[in-house]
Amino acid sequence: MAGVVETVSMADVDAARELLRDVVRPTPLEDSRWLAHRVGGPVHLKCENLQRAGSFKIRGAYVRIAGLSAAERANGVVAASAGNHAQGVALAASMLDTQATVFMPEGAAIVKERATRAYGADVRFVGSSLDEALLAARAFAAETGAVLIHPFDHPDVVAGQATVGTEILEQCPDVRTIVVGTGGGGLTAGIALAVHHNRPDVRVVGVQAERAAAFPGSLEAGRPVPLEQMATMADGIAVGCPGELPFDMIRKYVDSVTTVSEEALSRALVLLLERAKLVVEPAGAAAVAAVLEDPGAFEPPVVAVLSGGNIDPLLLLRVIRHGMAAAGRYLSLRVRVPDAPGGLAGLLSVLASVDANVLDVVHERTGASLSIDEVEIALQVETRGPEHCDRVLGTLGESGYAVTIMEN
Repeated sequence: MAGVVETVSMADVDAARELLRDVVRPTPLEDSRWLAHRVGGPVHLKCENLQRAGSFKIRGAYVRIAGLSAAERANGVVAASAGNHAQGVALAASMLDTQATVFMPEGAAIVKERATRAYGADVRFVGSSLDEALLAARAFAAETGAVLIHPFDHPDVVAGQATVGTEILEQCPDVRTIVVGTGGGGLTAGIALAVHHNRPDVRVVGVQAERAAAFPGSLEAGRPVPLEQMATMADGIAVGCPGELPFDMIRKYVDSVTTVSEEALSRALVLLLERAKLVVEPAGAAAVAAVLEDPGAFEPPVVAVLSGGNIDPLLLLRVIRHGMAAAGRYLSLRVRVPDAPGGLAGLLSVLASVDANVLDVVHERTGASLSIDEVEIALQVETRGPEHCDRVLGTLGESGYAVTIMEN
């Protein structure tokens, strides 16, 4: 980590923090006893989901726009975002008296689109990915003279995001490991910069969704390498190619970049709701997902950054259901019973005897493998966890039922 020619300095970070003093809130650092129990030492949650506009993005967006000349602001600004950067740019633009145009990929969360419009931005949909939206934003900038506010690949943006790192070091002076969700890399690069200059002994770990993980391959290749495809619920970190500046900084300052599964993301989101009473989006839960998947890999005290909390309520419902299934809280079954009066009642009675709550029942009377006197019943059952699932399945087997477990 030595001998680095820097494109963002700590003087830039200090200036950004002074600029943001009355703009952003120093977000709280919450203790997490349930995570500490798994890790074997203190774990804290840096709650950027409670930041203005619902994520850390206002920090970098405000620093970038505040650095524009009056003439540049008169032409407006343009951004590309799946939602959080959009809201940060829209809010910062409204505070600094300039017009924002934001290009979003089709399918962006409704709650993020509406919030962006509410801050006064003109929202336009294009393409199916952030990369396509970014191309459209660049074209708009070339055509109109609007200044592109890149979501992660600019020194001012990285300096603004780095203020999260300086806050962490002040709030938790004995921190040993900082874990942060990583998309294009601006937040991770900024935190790593602040940590490297103030506490080089602290380990910084980036976390990507395994279905949208551009950094591992890029780091191995020594240059940003675009992904051919992505498919993740964590739209906030679904970036197909790292930024040049963040990539260079992460390569120099970040100790490792790991990946987490979709199941781990949804489990982390549900646990944050249940145990911490905190609402986060899937990308915002990435750091916690990594800690849950491999708690022994992170030396405590650990700070996990909750990067954003902007999630559509309908998506939240689906993710909660997915997370509960991943945690063994749902059990989907197909059970054959005699096609006779009382057949279903008998099955439900057995399930009731082991406190399994039936959520859904579907009869299927036709099928090549079914006997003429049989019916197959598809059930979705709510359980209390893996041990309860085993108990339910064991009791059904002991009662003589042929059971097929289905994927949730």
